[in-house]
Amino acid sequence: VLLPGGIQVSHSLIMMASNKQRPAKLSVYLYIPNIVGYMRVVLNCFAFAVCFSNKTLFSLLYFFSFCCDSVDGWCARKFNQVSTFGAVLDMVTDRVSTACLLVILSQIYRPSLVFLSLLALDIASHWLQMYSTFLSGKTSHKDVKDSTSWLFRLYYGNRMFMGYCCVSCEILYIILFLISKNHTENLMSVVVESLTQFSPLSLLLALSIFGWSIKQIINVIQMKTAADVCVLYDIDKQHKP
Repeated sequence: VLLPGGIQVSHSLIMMASNKQRPAKLSVYLYIPNIVGYMRVVLNCFAFAVCFSNKTLFSLLYFFSFCCDSVDGWCARKFNQVSTFGAVLDMVTDRVSTACLLVILSQIYRPSLVFLSLLALDIASHWLQMYSTFLSGKTSHKDVKDSTSWLFRLYYGNRMFMGYCCVSCEILYIILFLISKNHTENLMSVVVESLTQFSPLSLLLALSIFGWSIKQIINVIQMKTAADVCVLYDIDKQHKP
């Protein structure tokens, strides 16, 4: 390669220089936010291992792992270590941990189909959203500025609102797990009884149910919006010359 000034540089030297500038795979795996992500996985594994023998410990470990979700995001921005692998690890950890808790609740409460349906909606909406993001050429699944739904835009555009909805879901599921007494309880009976006690727990339960309800509406909107993107992509591909 001939550089300005008549200086010649071989292709091998250019490749060596570029390889030195390119970070190794191991360095990405060892990003600080990704290490936090691995810690979340370990915490969840231990939490579910003791979920039936020690409900309190399970709840503390599970909720602490959930809170670390915001920690790894802060680390990624603070240390400029944002990575696609980290984003995928983060979402997979969230979805799998919530799915495991919903499966446990489906074995405790009747009708179990309620929790299995919530599990299916949660996974389907987020998977479609991620896939439609790549089809659209966007860099983040949270980029929904072009959405026609004001609630959807508010959810991903306001960290406090999104945090309230997400925390409400997890707290609701943890409360339901903690207050269960046997494996054949009627869901509505337990919820109504807890809400009518007029205690701090009933207030927390009511606030959680409200945020949880909004989150489920968001999941439905997200699934429909993402599905529309996939369908429009197919239509555009068919009409290309």
